Amino acid sequence: MSAVPRFEKPGRADRQSGRFRRMLDRLSSSQQDLESEELREDAQASGCTRIAECSDRQLVKVTGTLRTVTLRPRAGVPALEAELFDGTAPLDVVWLGRRSIVGIEPGRKLIASGRISMSHGRRVLFNPKYELRPLGKE
Repeated sequence: MSAVPRFEKPGRADRQSGRFRRMLDRLSSSQQDLESEELREDAQASGCTRIAECSDRQLVKVTGTLRTVTLRPRAGVPALEAELFDGTAPLDVVWLGRRSIVGIEPGRKLIASGRISMSHGRRVLFNPKYELRPLGKE
């Protein structure tokens, strides 16, 4: 036996360490980090714009999960507000004149489209067109 190191095929060791590194990263990541990563991948796969990349007055199509849903009057008119999160940034979605909408509940995934506006430093989407995502995909 000689002391000459044995060489493997190029790239194989890198591929194994890459898989091992990803596994360690997933084990050491928090549940929130993993969910955020999954939401970012889902937004990219569906062809939607990431919320963090949206600017004022831009027409967008975004997707994500509803974190909160509240009824909050605006100028004396009922308004259903929800916070949509896609793993990059939150977006306030507001339906004016609505007290409730069937299917709009925390934890539900949806696709929304409309024109972004900025209000008090937060992105807001008023009266968007929306599509509820099937519950089986969650």
